[in-house]
Amino acid sequence: MLARAPWSLILRSGGLSTRGVHSPGGTAQTEGKMPPYTNYHAQRAYPMPDDPYCTELSAEQQALKEKEKGSWTQLTKAEKVALYHIQFNETFAEMNRRSNEWKTVMGGVFFFVGVTALVIWWQRVFVFPEKPITLTDQWKAQQLQRILDMKGNPVQGLAARWDYDKKEWKK
Repeated sequence: MLARAPWSLILRSGGLSTRGVHSPGGTAQTEGKMPPYTNYHAQRAYPMPDDPYCTELSAEQQALKEKEKGSWTQLTKAEKVALYHIQFNETFAEMNRRSNEWKTVMGGVFFFVGVTALVIWWQRVFVFPEKPITLTDQWKAQQLQRILDMKGNPVQGLAARWDYDKKEWKK
């Protein structure tokens, strides 16, 4: 409740009012904005922004806008492209162009995989204890020989598959 109290005072006093920004039937007003900032926002899904890309035109661009009012057959292809770029930032071909962002993403993935591999290696060498003696091959062989000597489970187990006369596994 305490965090909301200052905001309610500011909004009631008219400090950060949002009324009057939008007209009922139109788009947002842009009169009070500083020159480099506009409402320009173009995407493939929304290709027609409310405001033009360039709001402050140079002398050359203003001359081109005046020439635009005449016959378009007198305009060259470069002038038509320049007129297009006054209104829009990118063409659809430029919007659909592949970027090289995948290289950055894959570089980040490989970096973190490498760091993780180094941490795992460090843990195996310096953190984890030595293997217990029961996991060595010699211990496993001795354990198997002990089971066979005791003739454990002679009907279906290991003793049933061991030939005690030839001292080898049955075939």
